[in-house]
Amino acid sequence: MEAVNNKRKKIAAIVFSSITITGAFVLFFYLRYKSTHITTDNAYVEGFIHVVSSKVSGTVKAIYVQDNQYVKKGDLLLEIDPADYEVKLKEAEAALDAERKRLVEIGSRIEAADKQLEQAIAGLEAARANLELQKANLLQAELDYKRADALLRKEAISRAQYDKAKTAYEIARAQLRAAEEQVRQAQSAIETQRALVKQAEALKPLQFSNIKQKEALLEAARLKYNYTKIYAPSDGYITKKSVEVGNLIREGQPLMAVVPLQDVWIVANYKETQLEKVRPGQKVKIKVDTYPRKVFWGRVDSIMAGTGAVFSLFPPENATGNYVKVVQRIPVKIVLEKETDREHYLRVGMSAVVTVIITD
Repeated sequence: MEAVNNKRKKIAAIVFSSITITGAFVLFFYLRYKSTHITTDNAYVEGFIHVVSSKVSGTVKAIYVQDNQYVKKGDLLLEIDPADYEVKLKEAEAALDAERKRLVEIGSRIEAADKQLEQAIAGLEAARANLELQKANLLQAELDYKRADALLRKEAISRAQYDKAKTAYEIARAQLRAAEEQVRQAQSAIETQRALVKQAEALKPLQFSNIKQKEALLEAARLKYNYTKIYAPSDGYITKKSVEVGNLIREGQPLMAVVPLQDVWIVANYKETQLEKVRPGQKVKIKVDTYPRKVFWGRVDSIMAGTGAVFSLFPPENATGNYVKVVQRIPVKIVLEKETDREHYLRVGMSAVVTVIITD
């Protein structure tokens, strides 16, 4: 009987030792696994959400997409009735055309004023030449008159000849005064014409400014006309469509959103005590609740510069005297590896369980 008990004790000791050794091995590998695989279930899928809104007000004329439809960048999504904006565009084009014609008219006026100025200068030269001629004629008539006066005193010529010479002298003096007046009038005409030329030339810069203003108004009208057609800002899927044909929409009103599922990432909120060995570039295993049997792979991209609480609406104030230490969470951005989600299974907002694989 004692031999049986001893045998049982030996078997129990062997079993206990085996269990202990197995448990030690299991515990060793478990702890080793936990030290190299940092896991959290506080993670979700994040991505860009392009909110599509209108830059102009108007009535929706046509919609070319539906909810959850895939679109490519530049695809026409929606069209607003462009009638009002087309009228304004034509008005702006007409106003610009009128200002350009006005510029041509000013150019013609300047050209005509320049020609008149040239004519006035030529008239001044002719008047000066005539003045010199009249001066010469007066000098000759004065000599003839003095000679006739001397001969009349000697009774060498008749009174009629004297009177003729005197009359010629008076005519020459009158013609000289007329020539001098013509010169003054010609000079005054040149000054007046130069003032007209300057006045016409001064209109040109102002007209250029008017044209620039009308061009800007035309460009604004053209932009608003083009804004009546709304295009997809990127490749992605249509979501949150909240507009139908016939709706009157306002400027800036959100109409739908485009979500590019080909460019999503994971945000994992790790506890601050878990991030000692986490570094950018480390491999990450990702599982989402929707597909429990599917595994996605990624890499640690970056670690946020602060905890989530710091950037909340009401960050904690630890200096108020009632401080309670709470383990904080720090967001870690994880980018997906290429080809790991070719079918775009992941959707923005999905819950995920991520495991960072620590490597030395």
